[in-house]
Amino acid sequence: MTVVLMLGSGPTAPEARDWDRGAIDTILAINNAHLVRPDWDLHIYPWDFPEDRRPVPGPGQRAVTQEDFVPAQNAFGGFVYAGGTMAFTAAYWALAALKPQVLAAFGCDMHYPPGQTHFYGAGTADPLRPDITLQSLEAKSARLMILAAMQGCAMVNLSFGPSRLVFPRVALDGVKDARPLPFDADLAATALRREAELGYLVPSGRYWEEAERFDPAALRDVDALWLAAVATTA
Repeated sequence: MTVVLMLGSGPTAPEARDWDRGAIDTILAINNAHLVRPDWDLHIYPWDFPEDRRPVPGPGQRAVTQEDFVPAQNAFGGFVYAGGTMAFTAAYWALAALKPQVLAAFGCDMHYPPGQTHFYGAGTADPLRPDITLQSLEAKSARLMILAAMQGCAMVNLSFGPSRLVFPRVALDGVKDARPLPFDADLAATALRREAELGYLVPSGRYWEEAERFDPAALRDVDALWLAAVATTA
């Protein structure tokens, strides 16, 4: 059982600072989350992440950049369908590169109440920007969970606070028992077929440069299919 912890920058992220790594094989830190635990294995960040915030990898550590994650996300349909946030990008890269059996998210809830939005203070809430790929964070997380299940990986959420993710909640001591949830395979196949028909793949990953060719209503229809593929099995 291979478990990857995907650590984000939500306000609860520091709770993971002292977690026993016995149940965790790999820590994938997103953006500033490398500050939470110095024993991270992989640090993933976008091209515009400030250089002065990028840690120097130590022994056994390495950075994951757009040269790595753009092709990986394209292999899962591209950014327009997967959702243009680093949490979703990190997850798809992990699925492609690490082939985990469990991908556990923490500090990635995309819930931004007034006040402290990130563990380091008030940050820019990336998923709240006006972005055609983020009309439904719940649908994007449903898509991710189903595509992970297709390759035998369980997506779980180690957080028990408010969340936009639809992954099942598990405690750290139960993470190795997690298994992919069932889903409606016919609806998932319909969603993938509709994505292929729309043809919204942007090989460069810079989908915002072609935003005028994407139909928001068509993307909402695809999102609805992914949500239904999860809901019909609940």
